[in-house]
Order: sequence, then C-alpha cells, then structure tokens
Amino acid sequence: MIFTLVLILIGALLLLVIGINVIQQQKERAEAERRTELARQRAIIDETENVLSNTGMFPCSPQTIMVLYRRVKDALKIAASLSPNQTADYERRLIDLQGQIDNLQQTPKAAPPIESFRLPDNDKQILVLVQVLKKLKAILRAEHNKGKVEPAVFAQEENRIDSLQLRINVDSMLSRARTACFMKQYGSSKQMVTKALATLHAIKAQTPNDPFIAKKVEEAKNMLDEIMGAQKQNAPHAPQPKQGDEDDIDVLFQPKKKW
Repeated sequence: MIFTLVLILIGALLLLVIGINVIQQQKERAEAERRTELARQRAIIDETENVLSNTGMFPCSPQTIMVLYRRVKDALKIAASLSPNQTADYERRLIDLQGQIDNLQQTPKAAPPIESFRLPDNDKQILVLVQVLKKLKAILRAEHNKGKVEPAVFAQEENRIDSLQLRINVDSMLSRARTACFMKQYGSSKQMVTKALATLHAIKAQTPNDPFIAKKVEEAKNMLDEIMGAQKQNAPHAPQPKQGDEDDIDVLFQPKKKW
C-alpha cells in the first residue's frame, strides 16, 4: 500500500514537473514571438519614417504620403500593444502622427508635376534617391496586397515612381556621358548615350505623347552628334609624306634603265 502511494506521488510529481516545463516553454515561446514581432514592427516604423524623411527629394503625391503615415500608425499601434513598458512613448507618437494625418486630410493638395523633378548633382544623393524610390515602390505594393491601398491609387502612384526612375536613369546616363566626353573618353560616352537612346525609344513606344521622352530623345541625339564630331576632330591624323621622301620613292620604283 505504501509502495503504491509512493509510486502515485512520484508519478504526480513527474506530471507536475512536466506540466511546469510545458508552461515555461510556452511562456518562453510567446515571449520570443512577442520580441520578434515587436522588432518587425519597429523595422517597419524605421523604414517608413526613413522614406518619409526623403520625400522632399522628389515630387511625392499626397496619396503616397498618406499611405506612409497610415503604415507608421498601424505599426505604432501594434508595437504599443506588444511593449507595455513603452506604451506612453508610442501613444505620444500616435497623437503627433494623427495630427499630421488630420492636417493632410483637411488641406488636400494636388500632386506636384513630375516635370518639376531635377536630378541631384551629388552622386551620393542620387544613390539615396534611387534606394528611397525602390523602398517606396515595395511599400506601396505591400500595402496594396494587404488591401490598404485602392487599385486606382496604387496604379497611379506606381506609374509616377516608374516615371521618376526612368528620368533618373536617363539623366544619370546622359550626365555620365557628358563627363566622359569632357575627359575625351569618346567610346564610353557614345556607349552611354546609345544606351540612353535605346531606353528612351523603348518607353516612347509605350507613351508616345510624353514630353519628357521627346525632349530627352532630342537631347541625346544632339549629344551623340557632338560626341561624333569631337571624336572625329580629335582623331590622330596619318602623317603626310614629305616632298623629298616622295621623290626618293619615285626614284626607287621608277623603271630601270638599261646601259
């Protein structure tokens, strides 16, 4: 009888230990998942705020700004629920962000024209701009897939980004071509202009009425003519034989006289 009770107690203790371990493992798993999700939401906040801070580098529409604001707002709400110790900080940021959203909704503005875009002179700024546009396009697509961006708005904003990326690509190639031509690297310069023209013609077939394309095609053609002219002008000339040398050659190859 005593032996049976001991076995029962041992079994109960084992079950209790196993149960405690299971509960502890579940808590650790839940904590790990919480930390992972919190880190993901913070990354979303940081990425989106970084894009927002660089929207002054290109003509960004209010619709895109609103998508970015709402993305940060959603991430802040989730982060606040996952981090009780920092709830006050997240709530303060949510209040500030909501004020920006309300201000944008109350004073709607027209989207700035893409034609006003000018490529930065600094190569580092150009690289930052290219990266920002790439991130922005990915964000718009992700929010659209979640159903948070209307299809018409998504298509319109994606076309704006594609157009900006095209302008950056073409302007960058033409700018590098000018620099190469100035340094008398005519082969590289001609190659870049030819590539820019090929890109422009491919886009012109899709959007024949785009004034930017027509302007850049004309600019690229003129630049190509200038490069060809400069290359021809600076090409080394074959040395002309001297008059005395010509006489010596004539004498050498004239018919032999018989004596």
